[in-house]
Amino acid sequence: MKNTISHRVADFLKNFPPFNVLGQADLETLAEEITIVYKEKDSVIFEENDEPHPYFYVVNKGAVALKKGSDRSIMDMCDEGDIFGLRPLMAQENYKMSAKAHEESILYAIPINIFKPYAQKNIAVGNFLIESFASNTRNPYSKSHRGKLYDEVPDINPVAPDTHVLDLQSVQYSKKLVTCTATTSAKTIAKRMTEKKVGAMLVVKDKMPIGIITDKDLRNNIVTGKYPITTKAKEIMVSPVITYNKHLTITQAQMAMMKSNISHLCITKDGTPNSKAIGILSKHDVMVALGNNPAVLIKAINRAKKIKSIKQIRKSITHLLQDYLDQNIPIKLTTKIISELNDACVKQIIKLSLEEMPTKPPVKFAWLALGSQGRSEQLLQTDQDNAMVFENVPEDKLIETTDYFLKLSKLINKGLFDIGYDYCPAEMMASNPNWCLSLDEWKKTISHWIINPGTDEVLLSSIFFDYNITYGDVNLVNELSEHIFETTKKYPIFYLHLASGALQNPSPTGFFRQLLVEEDGEHKDSFDLKRRALMPLTDAARVLILSHSVKSINSTAERFEKLAELEPNNEEIFMACSYATRALLKFRTKHGLLHNDSGRYIAIDKLTKEEKIKLKRTFKTIKEIQELVSIRFKVSNLLR
Repeated sequence: MKNTISHRVADFLKNFPPFNVLGQADLETLAEEITIVYKEKDSVIFEENDEPHPYFYVVNKGAVALKKGSDRSIMDMCDEGDIFGLRPLMAQENYKMSAKAHEESILYAIPINIFKPYAQKNIAVGNFLIESFASNTRNPYSKSHRGKLYDEVPDINPVAPDTHVLDLQSVQYSKKLVTCTATTSAKTIAKRMTEKKVGAMLVVKDKMPIGIITDKDLRNNIVTGKYPITTKAKEIMVSPVITYNKHLTITQAQMAMMKSNISHLCITKDGTPNSKAIGILSKHDVMVALGNNPAVLIKAINRAKKIKSIKQIRKSITHLLQDYLDQNIPIKLTTKIISELNDACVKQIIKLSLEEMPTKPPVKFAWLALGSQGRSEQLLQTDQDNAMVFENVPEDKLIETTDYFLKLSKLINKGLFDIGYDYCPAEMMASNPNWCLSLDEWKKTISHWIINPGTDEVLLSSIFFDYNITYGDVNLVNELSEHIFETTKKYPIFYLHLASGALQNPSPTGFFRQLLVEEDGEHKDSFDLKRRALMPLTDAARVLILSHSVKSINSTAERFEKLAELEPNNEEIFMACSYATRALLKFRTKHGLLHNDSGRYIAIDKLTKEEKIKLKRTFKTIKEIQELVSIRFKVSNLLR
């Protein structure tokens, strides 16, 4: 009869490294030797300098804080699937840190003498334990790792969409090789190339490339009568073959083809002719990749004369976004490029809408993107949030001028809808008279929000304060920004209300650190990634950056980076929030593309164990930043 408890232990461990590389039989044998330990909140597992236990531990449920020194500062926080207490396994020394249950927890105590043989015979297990023991890479309090949801290549300085991005983009090569030997006849080669619909045949020996024959080679050598159709491949093939590895970029491919005046490159396992051929890259493949390149897309957008043309380009932008995620290009760079492309689409729609108007604008104006687009965080197509501000006019001209810009705004909103941006359910769009105002009208409206900060006013201001100019006169927007900063300085009580609003979103996790899901409605049992994870970070960054009177920085992650500069004593938490924001945005984008939706609601049962764990680690920054906001702005005073 199967031991049910040990079977459950094995089922849990197989989802986490290093146990996930063990065979099922080894796992079940190990599980039978494991002791299950229950710890109440704040109970000690071991103290600093204690003699080593005969076990190391894995967290099944709850969380364990690792602390060091007389000040008992937290060095690490371990949650579901994390390993701690490895020192007795790796070194015969007393513990260098204490371990204490941060909340009610269940632990698996794994006997060291039982587990050690697995680490010795399995290289992957041994390496993982050594790396875990020697580093703090899972430490959510570590500046260089905290908040990371996905492993990323090192971040780089942002570049313009039409400059260095080709050096990052890998080319999609054909993995379906059509090959022949050196003795294959030209007739057979031509027949197979026709059947397979390819423009080149790779000549191989022991799976390694020794030559290539293209359509051009067949025309120049066979069709002209220079060689008979029975000629063997070795007589007409081009050799040696130019080879690269699979990480070849667009720029490298272009340069290689131009330098050697060739139309095909061979992709090999190690990039040299002395390894197995794994694919072939044609000039056509490069041109296709260029067609899905930011610089090319920007030009296509600017040349578009119809809305439906922009709609087609929007599809290419989505494909480009998917490619960037697949290639693990830094989300910071991806966000900047996609945002630039989205803004270009909006600008072109505004230009086309202006052409439809019977007359030119009577005064200067500016189109403002609000919400996620205003923060340059709208990677997926969601609903619209925008506003119109126009130059002040005499009272007798106001109705007429407003009517003009409302008609223009309706054309723009419809154009955005036609390319895939849904209308805002709350009608926070420039086609709404409340969101299409003169500069003085906007100043009056914003002053009302700040001076009379009720629930609705705080909500409206929180949406509006993330604005970014997409098109029009920048001086109008700068004057509006100055008015906001001047008014908030006069009425600092507004920060308290804005901070209170920033703390309204519920915690992402509940008892035993389980992800809290929607209890009813259309998205029942789904996790609201926007409301429970992204919005708390966005709201906190907004009120903090506003309190410093910093303008022209709208991105949540960049706001936190600026705050880290302004407040060096809080650099650690602000940078953690920046990392967490980008990680969560990437997570939402990946799931949105996967399910063809906004990515807001996540089906928890579809997440892997690893995804759940990494999400929870990212959430740890949310509690800390909300505590900082609460203390900074004395939010508790508002509740008295």
